[in-house]
Amino acid sequence: MKNNKSEPIPVMDYRQYRRVRRLVHECCNYIDGNCTALDDGEECVCVQSISYSLLCRWFRAAVLPLDRELETALFHRLDAKRCAVCGALFTPGSNRAKYCPECAGRMKRIKAAQRKRKQRAKCHALGAENPL
Repeated sequence: MKNNKSEPIPVMDYRQYRRVRRLVHECCNYIDGNCTALDDGEECVCVQSISYSLLCRWFRAAVLPLDRELETALFHRLDAKRCAVCGALFTPGSNRAKYCPECAGRMKRIKAAQRKRKQRAKCHALGAENPL
């Protein structure tokens, strides 16, 4: 993730804010509502837990990748696609991608099984049909 100064800070809606609030508790700098990284002798409230924008660089780099869908919604809005199976947002690796990484493996197995069934159905030796 690049931190260019020209990039605007993403602003969240209420649902995204609630998801970020849940993730804040996973941060290693978060202790009892305070941020240890900002502590300079007196306690300082965690900035990420009270703001509707992503201000904390540590949170963006270390904690936000735990929720891939939220990260995609906030940082890759123009590139994001919805999974055809589960509907989750994901960043595609190519322009042909239809499935998120979690569903891609499962769909690959299902499509391979369908393809093999179709191939075996064409084989007369295995079918009940008798060409004579």
